[in-house]
Amino acid sequence: MGDAEAIDLALLVFRCGIGAVMLAHGINHIWGGGKIEGTAGWFGSMGMRPPLVQAWLASLTEIVGGALLVLGLLSPFGGAAVVGTMTVAFVINHRGNGFFIFRPGEGWEYVMTLGLTGMVLGAVGPGSWSLDDALDIRADLIGWTGLAISVGAGVGGAALLLATCWRPPAAPDG
Repeated sequence: MGDAEAIDLALLVFRCGIGAVMLAHGINHIWGGGKIEGTAGWFGSMGMRPPLVQAWLASLTEIVGGALLVLGLLSPFGGAAVVGTMTVAFVINHRGNGFFIFRPGEGWEYVMTLGLTGMVLGAVGPGSWSLDDALDIRADLIGWTGLAISVGAGVGGAALLLATCWRPPAAPDG
């Protein structure tokens, strides 16, 4: 196995791992624990309006983005899904809780790490062992183009969503 194959294998494992994490999150938001209604209640408690729409939007974004990464299909858009959902999670839930995930309220190290992986996968691409390569679109979607899509669509989509749908709960009088 040469260097190119080793890189393709590493990218396959990496994108499938990140894709599986995103798929698991989306599936859990819909069918796990409190199901989609519980996710909507949680989102509503953090100020996302309308909560049921936001729960579905986040869950489906995670599922579709995760599937795109696993398949290596339109990879920068899968990366954008990761960047976008993690940016929203950072802003509405994790940013004020310190760095470490084990801190009360869960810190932001986990969402930062996942967000960065979405950005990197957008720029580097899925490797040769992907549908992007099989469809002969991989070269058109890596580098600056992939980076612009993953960061631009991810952060831009998150900013638009937050500006239009997030109404932070009022801080308790203290």
